[in-house]
Parts: sequence; C-alpha cells; structure tokens
Amino acid sequence: MFVTVFLLLVTLCAQGGYGEERKEAQRLGHVSVVIVGGTGDLAKKYLWQGFFQLYINQVSSGNTFSFYGGGLLPAEKATALLFEILKAVSCSKDVSQERCALLKEQFLRLSQYRQLKALEDYQDLAKHIEKRLQEEGITEAGRLFYLSVPAFAYADIADKINNSCRPNTEAWLRVVLEKPFGHDFRSAQVLASQLESSLKDEEMYRIDHYLGKQVVAKILPFRTENKEFLDPIWNKHHIERVEIVLKETLNVKGRIPFYDQYGVIRDMLQNHLTEIMALLTMRLPMNLSSTEEVTQNKLRIFSSLLPLGKNQAVIGQYQAYKSEVQQELNKTKDHISLTPTFAAVLAHIDEAQYEGVPILLISGKMLDERVGYARILFKNDIFCLQNHHSVHCKPKQIVFYFGHGSLQYPAILVSKNLFKPVLLDGEWKEVTEHTDVSVLGLPVSDYYVQTPIEQREAYTELISHIFAGRKNSFISTENLLSSWGLWTPLLSSLASSFPRIYPGGADNGDLLDVRLKGKDISFNSEVVIISPDQMSGSSAKGFQVMQGKFRGADMVSAWAEELVERLAADMQEAAEAAVRESGVFHLALSGGSTPLALFHRLARHHFSFPWRNTHVWMVDERCVTLTQLESNFYTLHNHLLQHVRIPYYNIHPMPVQPSHRLCVEEDGGAQLYENEVGRLVNGSSFHFVLLGVGYDGHTASLFPGTKADEFGESLVALTESPFKPHQRMSLTFSAINRAHIVAFLVMGKGKHELITQLSRVKDSPDKWPATGVKPANGRLVWYIDYDALLG
Repeated sequence: MFVTVFLLLVTLCAQGGYGEERKEAQRLGHVSVVIVGGTGDLAKKYLWQGFFQLYINQVSSGNTFSFYGGGLLPAEKATALLFEILKAVSCSKDVSQERCALLKEQFLRLSQYRQLKALEDYQDLAKHIEKRLQEEGITEAGRLFYLSVPAFAYADIADKINNSCRPNTEAWLRVVLEKPFGHDFRSAQVLASQLESSLKDEEMYRIDHYLGKQVVAKILPFRTENKEFLDPIWNKHHIERVEIVLKETLNVKGRIPFYDQYGVIRDMLQNHLTEIMALLTMRLPMNLSSTEEVTQNKLRIFSSLLPLGKNQAVIGQYQAYKSEVQQELNKTKDHISLTPTFAAVLAHIDEAQYEGVPILLISGKMLDERVGYARILFKNDIFCLQNHHSVHCKPKQIVFYFGHGSLQYPAILVSKNLFKPVLLDGEWKEVTEHTDVSVLGLPVSDYYVQTPIEQREAYTELISHIFAGRKNSFISTENLLSSWGLWTPLLSSLASSFPRIYPGGADNGDLLDVRLKGKDISFNSEVVIISPDQMSGSSAKGFQVMQGKFRGADMVSAWAEELVERLAADMQEAAEAAVRESGVFHLALSGGSTPLALFHRLARHHFSFPWRNTHVWMVDERCVTLTQLESNFYTLHNHLLQHVRIPYYNIHPMPVQPSHRLCVEEDGGAQLYENEVGRLVNGSSFHFVLLGVGYDGHTASLFPGTKADEFGESLVALTESPFKPHQRMSLTFSAINRAHIVAFLVMGKGKHELITQLSRVKDSPDKWPATGVKPANGRLVWYIDYDALLG
C-alpha cells in the first residue's frame, strides 16, 4: 500500500505539483463517476472515451472505480443503449491488444445504467454507492458528477445531488457543467446564484473544451518559456493585429432548437474565443499553476476591454438556415430568423501595452474550410528593395494552430524571421520534415514548428484535470460573469439587425471579408443579396422611436439600440442644460446588466458629454466590497467611469464599508452618504436619476414589502433584498422623488410580463415599489424597448 501511495505522489508531482488543488486528488479510495445524460450525443462521442482513458491511466494508482450512466429513461429501455456506447471505446496505441481487451472488459463490468429523474432516484443511487463501500470495506475518495444535460436542468440536479448524493465529509465532490452557462449576463447571474445555493465554488467545474485542446493549453507555457524573446515585442509597437478564427464547413441541421436561441456569438465567441483572447493578452502569472492568479489576470483583461457595440461587429447567416429553421421549428414560410451563423467582432484593450492593437474574433458555419487558429501578426519594419522573397520580407507571425485545415495537425508555428522558440517540454517535438502546404501566407517550411508527440482529445485532457482537482482550465463564476458583461450589450444591440445572407462554402467568395477602420468593423463589400421573401414580415422592425404615455408618465419606445441612443442623447441634453444653468450636473445611476448598453454608448459616442462638470452618484449598492464583481460600482467603473475623463473627486460610491465592516448600521454609512448628498447637491435634488425595474417590481434596492413611508425623510437607507447578497444600501423614495428627471430603463422580452402588469396595477408602492416613483416637481420618463413593450 505504501509503495502505491508513494508512486501516486511521484506521479502527481511530475504532473506539475498543483499545491492546494492537489490535496483532494491525493486521497486514495473508491471513486464513483456519474454521467447524467450518459446516453446522449456528447457522452457517446467524447465523455465515455475520456473516462475510459482516465480508468486506464488510474487503474494501477490504488483507486477503484464505479461508472454510472444516468438518464430519464427507465433502466430496461436504456441499459442496452449504454452498453453499445461503452463497447465502442478504444485504447491508445501504446496499449497492447490483449491488455486493451482486458481493460475494456473490466470497464464494462464496472459500468451500469441508472434512471436519474426524481429525487428518489438520486437517493437510491447514494444508497447503492454506500452499500457497495460497506460490502467491500473500501474508503471513499470522491464522487464525480458530469452534467451532460441542458443548462435549464443544472439547478434542479445540483439541488438533488446536494440533498441526497453528497459523499462523507472526508471525500470530495466534483460536479462538471457543460456550456451554455446562461443566455446573457442576467441569466448567467441567476444560474450562478442558483448553483451556489447547492454547490461550493470549488466543487463546480464549468467546462470549455477548447481549454483542453493541447495547443490552447500551451499558450501560457509558450509565452512563459519564450519570455526573453517575446517581452520586447509583445506590445503595440510591434504587434499589428491579433486574429482568433474558428471556421466550420458544417451547417446546424438537427441542432436548430438549440442554435436558434443562441447563435454563433453565444455558441463560440462569448466562451471559446474570449478565453483564447485572454490567454494571449493577459499578464503572465508568476505561477502558472495558481488558479487564483490566472483567474485574476484574466479578469483584469476583461475589465480593460473597450465596450463592444454595433459598430464593432458584423454578422451573417447562411442561406439555407431559414428553411432549416422553418422545418425543424415547424414555422410558416414567412418566418424570419435573425440568428447569426457568422460573426466577426473587433475588440480593443484599453491598456498601454495593447493600445490601438485590433483583436479580431471570427467564427462561422458553412465556410470554406474547417480550421481553428490564433495568429499574432507582427509589424515588419524591413523593406526589401529587390529580393522580395527574402525571409526578412515575409510576414512575421506566431500561429497557435488548433488543427484541421491545410496542416491537419495541432501545432505552434513561429515564422523564422522572428526567433527560434524554446521546445516546450518532453510531450512536444519539433517538426523538421514538412509537406508542401502553406499556413496563413507562408510555406510551412518558413516556420519553426512544434507539435504534441501524442495527440490527445480535449475532453480526455479535461477529465484528467477534473480528477486531479486542477481548476486552471475551467471557467470561474467571476470569469463567466465578466465575459457576459462584455458580450451582453453587443447581443442586445444586434438583436434586431438583419444578418448578411451568404450562400455557404467556396461560393461565399469575398462576401464575408471585413474592413477595419479605427475601432469600427464593416463588411468590405457593400453588395448584399437578400431575396424579397426574406424581407417579408419585417415591417415591425422598421418602427422608429415612438413616444407615448405609460402609467400617466411620458414614455419613449424603440428597438433596443435606438432606445439606448435616445436615452444617452436625452441624458447629455439634461447634463448640458444643468451645466449651463448651475455649472454642475448631478447624475445618479443604477447597477445591474440593463444599463450596460447605455454605459457603453456614453463611453464610445458621447465625447462632448460634460464629464468634468458631472458628479456621479449611486442609486443603490450591494453590501459587498467595491472590488467584487457583484458590486454595482465595480460594474459602473469597468463599463463607464474608467473610459471617460471624469475627475476622481466627482465620483461618489456608496460607503458600504466605512469601518471595514459591511453595512453595519452603527457605522452610519447611509447617514454619511446622505450628508455628502446634502453638502454637494443643491436641495438634495439630483438632476437625473436612472432606475431599472426588477421582475418583482422592485426599483433601486426598494423591494416589495418596503413601506413607502418606512424611511421618513431620510434620503439613504439600509434595505434587505430577497436575493443574495441580501444587505443593500439605497436611495429612498424621498431622494428619488426630489429629482429633476427620473428615467426608468426597461429592456428585453423577459420584462414584457412585468410591463403588462405595471400597466394595469394601481399605485401600490408596498407591493410594486416602482409605482412609488412620483417626482414631486420633476419629470418621469419610461424608456421601454419594443421587446419589453410588445413581447
């Protein structure tokens, strides 16, 4: 036993010594693996093979295993299906046929199907595992649940696991989640909150299989090993542009019910391409094995990215997509889907190192080839007068080539006019004999080429990381929400845009070529072919900005992008008027995801906004430190304040932590803020207050159950939220209703039911706090987009 333990520890140390993250993995004993959705497509193609490879690697480690394929079908209907899948697993080349046959037989014997539908099913599974442990007298090392199911089922399954299937306190629990992790910032936030009520953060592994690709996993080690060469050139003075491209030749037939809800940006750019971008541009961690340091460095990059608006993206849709949608979703012939199947997005990082460097993220279906790569193209300062074929005149570039395409294998390529890279490690080799192919404008012989000695499948790699307790290759909650914070405003601005129709494959020609102009991107060709029937039913999309009344107050309505443009213009007009009259503009802003598009609009397009004369106040704040993602001020700072020229002393975050404690009443934080408002704001009357409305009708942090007169004449109060974090600080009705202009911004189809209810209910601030907003001497304006107004 001692020898086995010693050998396992040696193996773990050889794999990188992951410190704290390795403690759980060192525990020997029985491991129960449960794939929920065990007979689905993903499990069939990748997961069972990955877990079989894990079993092969661990069979001599001292651990024992059980494997369960879970599903909704009863066992008598699905057992045979599971075993057909299991019989198809295979061994790597270094395993002999005889040993492979023996290992497959053992693996089949250790695997079984179980129905996992109701809570009782999970309770029965737990009893079965515990009974086996007792009968065989073995210690439990841990339980691994892989949720290969739609995201809407995660919270329910996590709750069942938490309530009935947790191992004993000594053993570990790991739950793997497949993307998508939400549909936008708000839904991702809700899902994260639901999961956190059942699982600890260290127990969750959000998987992005691109992070398991060998080339992607080597981006940070490559940058570290070649730091001596790269440090002088990894900056705006030398990098011309960065490209991250994933091209596919397939359509999305058979996946339309999923794909039509998500589209290419949510399916590929928000996760895979964003993660690769972060690995290429983030500050190198001192310790590559530190999950915390890697995560923090990624978050710094996300917070430094300039806002993405409509001018930073172009979208397309392959021609046959319309008929596929009509067929698979049983829609009529005049149904139009605006879901993009192609997108090119131009990003910029607001840091001195990368100032002005364009970062292109491109992905699409039905393109000319299947290939994925990330390219860093460097400026070439050498001009060859006669010998244009000299190596010095050729493109200088580093290519992280994920596979397929002309090269057909994963590799890291460095053009020979840059430097000769350090060989990564014993698992990589240098390719010296080249076939006659070209990679991104250069013959492959013009590169130094490194490739893995043994190619391993991404899911297999990540499954081994999960078993070892390594979290570097997985998506943290902060990482996820920060990414959605970047992409949600862009998705909102594109929601009503017609994608360019393209025929597919080689016939696309130059139809999808893009042009970069400053910080904007557009299609290079102005010729757009849209058949007349594709325009049918689109008249609703032609609505202009509409004005009317809502609950007796002024209402402005439009499609999301036009609405945000109008609100930003109205806000600037109010600011300029206030500055002309009194020399100062006092603006109080809400948190949440709804105003992000507005913040981005102000930062990118309103350069003449009088920020130097503007004081920014908070409508409400969550009782967390201001550096946390949940903080409303953190969101406001990242998406607006750091991008505009506003004096730091004009920014007024709420003092939720005046004495190193959060929202403790005796610290008097609310009174401090009220005193500051009274000292700086004439008559404590803000010029402009921006509010949102929650699904339950709350506004600011005034929730149902709050009495309208509960806080008397106080302007700022501590309140209680039904959602985490529960403690809040908020402006009161008294403060809000003193304002010159109060604006409600309500956007998205999800708010349609709320708007319908608000249009019918009488003023009832106790039940519907939004109805308590009645400016005494000011003006109330509702800005409602068509999705929320019309559903």
